[in-house]
Amino acid sequence: MELSSIQTTNRAIENKSYEEEFQNANTDNLVVNSYNEWDPLEEIVVGRLEGAIHPPKHISLLGGIPKKLYNVLSFVGGSKVSQRWGIAPAQKELDEFIHILESEGVKVRRPSFTDYSRTFSTPNWKSKGNCSACPRDCFLVIGNEIIEAPMSWRCRYFERHAYYPLFKEYFEQGAKWTSAPRPMLLDSLYDKNYTVPKDGESMRYVINESEVVFDAADFVRCGRDIFVTKSNVTNEAGINWLQRHLGNDFRVHTIETRSKQPMHIDTTFVPLAPGKVMINPKYIDVKKLPSILKSWDILVAPEPVIVKGGLFSETAALCSMWLSMNVLVLDEERVICEKSQEPTIQALKDWGFKPIPCNFLHFNPFGGAFHCATLDIRRRGTLQSYF
Repeated sequence: MELSSIQTTNRAIENKSYEEEFQNANTDNLVVNSYNEWDPLEEIVVGRLEGAIHPPKHISLLGGIPKKLYNVLSFVGGSKVSQRWGIAPAQKELDEFIHILESEGVKVRRPSFTDYSRTFSTPNWKSKGNCSACPRDCFLVIGNEIIEAPMSWRCRYFERHAYYPLFKEYFEQGAKWTSAPRPMLLDSLYDKNYTVPKDGESMRYVINESEVVFDAADFVRCGRDIFVTKSNVTNEAGINWLQRHLGNDFRVHTIETRSKQPMHIDTTFVPLAPGKVMINPKYIDVKKLPSILKSWDILVAPEPVIVKGGLFSETAALCSMWLSMNVLVLDEERVICEKSQEPTIQALKDWGFKPIPCNFLHFNPFGGAFHCATLDIRRRGTLQSYF
């Protein structure tokens, strides 16, 4: 299926398979079961900070971070993150987040410890790792299937291994476990002359279409409809692969973004409940959203708050100022959000939600916020169409 048809298709999906009917009737027995971002959350994987290092410098990273920070990696890339100034304060916040999840009745699982300072290699290149902070980037759960993403950052090539003991456990209890084709990540995949496009310039990406690559965090799930942004870590080949893998029971729609450095959809387009989606007013032109969203309430995210003396201003360097949108939905009412982002908290209340504030600013430089730091394993619900 070509990308253009993936973006525009809105046909009715009929004739559910026997397997799908069987699964929907027995979801209580499924150890892995998650079709959207809002069904009641029962079990989740939360990332780990121990063993983290600064990502080694490579041109692919320039697609997601500013040139100044990219140049700093020449000196600190591949070195261990400071315990006192880096991991310790972030770990305190991560512990608070886990406590909130468990207090709200969610079972929390963790990846294994990994020392990312060890050098690894393929026949074509070598690298060190990064960290296990953000499982959402690496994996996509659709129903009872865990799909491993073919990621384009070389430093994340073996990051998935930290989760294998856990996934083996899920597999033995009946879950599906699939890996997209492992990319070679050859030099030819990357634009060695890449620069971030300026205002008025045509969009360009640090990766091309020579290999199948995507980050799972560029996709969000709304039952039978899945939304994606093409980005500096997700190409059209990757989007096409996922659509073909999922088959006709699902429809993949591309969200056009105005970000000059697109990377991960969860600071751009965030489904909160059936019929409600929060959008980034800087990145999204409402008029260009897929037509099927006309029946949904479009909630415009408030401007993020800059915390003086805190790390939120540094978040823009590594991720996005719009991590204020990067929330974790526990059900159709409860939403965990950044404690310092009072406009977002008030907006969530006005939209009918019950926000649960949590400190997470020191965690942000490790790659994201609440949605990034987690991977839904089980939500209480079945496959449905919401459009």
